[in-house]
Amino acid sequence: MASIWLGAFAGFLLTAILGFLLPGLGTLIGAFVGGLVAGLIAQGAGRGAIAGFLAGIFGGVILGILAMFGLAIIGGLATGPLGALTGGLAGLAVGLMGILLAILAGIVSAIGGLIGGALRPRQYRRNHSTY
Repeated sequence: MASIWLGAFAGFLLTAILGFLLPGLGTLIGAFVGGLVAGLIAQGAGRGAIAGFLAGIFGGVILGILAMFGLAIIGGLATGPLGALTGGLAGLAVGLMGILLAILAGIVSAIGGLIGGALRPRQYRRNHSTY
């Protein structure tokens, strides 16, 4: 169970970093790579899919929250309180789109976790055989 959470945390960090550095398509690339790493750490296809899904959901939610607050802060700095209000409303819309992106990132990350988890046992058996 600990390897699922460790894989989800490592995948979340990769998803968030790549999503922040490469806005747009980088979020989905980060979700797949994060899910792949989460699956490798979780050691197993089912566990990898769970860890990848958690990593994708957490990464998407965090990026949505950062985008929402970022728009409110930028609007407030640019035009004062009214700008903060309109920026906050725009941030709310972006946050709702972030929820949809989190669902999509969770699915892509779960696929990556499934692939990573399926690769791990085969590699482990090949390197640690008892012939």
